[in-house]
Amino acid sequence: MNILAWVVLGLIAGAIAKALYPGRQGGGIFSTILLGIVGAFLGGTLATILTTGSFSLAATSLSIPGVILAVLGALLTVFIWNMFNRRTV
Repeated sequence: MNILAWVVLGLIAGAIAKALYPGRQGGGIFSTILLGIVGAFLGGTLATILTTGSFSLAATSLSIPGVILAVLGALLTVFIWNMFNRRTV
């Protein structure tokens, strides 16, 4: 997949994940794109593990199932990020 498709997929998946995840995440457009790209890799890798049983770094494609997997991966990424960046009062 070319760079422009990665950016578009990252923007779509990151924006949807930030909209679905409760609370305030902060960050701008670049963090949203990066969140979506990391989510695409995480979602694609988890889908590969679940379907084939082998570990392979794979990313999702720019399609409806690919965007859904990327959003799920981005939601998981936001959850993990918030676990490490919790502020105690």
